[in-house]
Amino acid sequence: MRCGIVLPFFDAPDVASCAELAESSGWDGVFLAESVWGVDAWVALTAAAMRTSSLLVGTMLTPLPRFKPWDVASKVGTLDRLSGGRVRLGVGLGALHPGWTAFEPDQGRAERALLLDEGLAVYDGLMRGQPFSFEGRRYQVRATDFYPPPPTVQQPRVPVWVVGAYPREVSLRRAARWDGLLPNIVGDGEARGPASPAELAEVVAEVRRLREAEGLPWEGYDVIAEGVGPVDVGEWAAAGATWWIESDWETTPDAVRDRIAAGPPR
Repeated sequence: MRCGIVLPFFDAPDVASCAELAESSGWDGVFLAESVWGVDAWVALTAAAMRTSSLLVGTMLTPLPRFKPWDVASKVGTLDRLSGGRVRLGVGLGALHPGWTAFEPDQGRAERALLLDEGLAVYDGLMRGQPFSFEGRRYQVRATDFYPPPPTVQQPRVPVWVVGAYPREVSLRRAARWDGLLPNIVGDGEARGPASPAELAEVVAEVRRLREAEGLPWEGYDVIAEGVGPVDVGEWAAAGATWWIESDWETTPDAVRDRIAAGPPR
């Protein structure tokens, strides 16, 4: 069981110093939200990677339908090589909020889902190297030999954690095809993380069934439990979680530093 922490709304220097503190305090990873405008998450995560040697860095999460997948693949691959393979990419449809809709209208869930699926396909193809081409409804990519980047450290791609919304089978099947599950429970017009290990276990059982039905191994697949401590991580691990990530979006910078310094909930 690995333990990480979200650093909410911090600028790059704070992310770098918090990452350094997290590594020395025994945490396994730090994660940032990627916004369409504001502090650039990948620049901040690069600063964190430069100040650490073993800590994983990643996004929780990147709203992939809002970004060109080749831009995301370029940033993620560059940081993967720079960090020696310490990157995770978390993706989903993206929550609608004023930080997004201030700049562009929502195209609707179906359109965002299409952009997410095609974006993931392009990301994966580019990670695997040239020649790569793709013909989708929204994205078209032709093979190119114009300064292709070196291979990533992590192969065949930098791992992708994908939101799976229970009980929506299409969403769960999408998450099952990739490298990790960011579980959501949907109903009554809201989406939330599992409220208990028992609730997580239900989602994990369904995703495991879908993954094994496609002939994909369960071993090595990540399941992320998310919340605010104190918490018994052993109970979440027994339910199938491989990561516990603390994500308090209502906290203060001083409280985040204090929580980091206290160390992970082993």
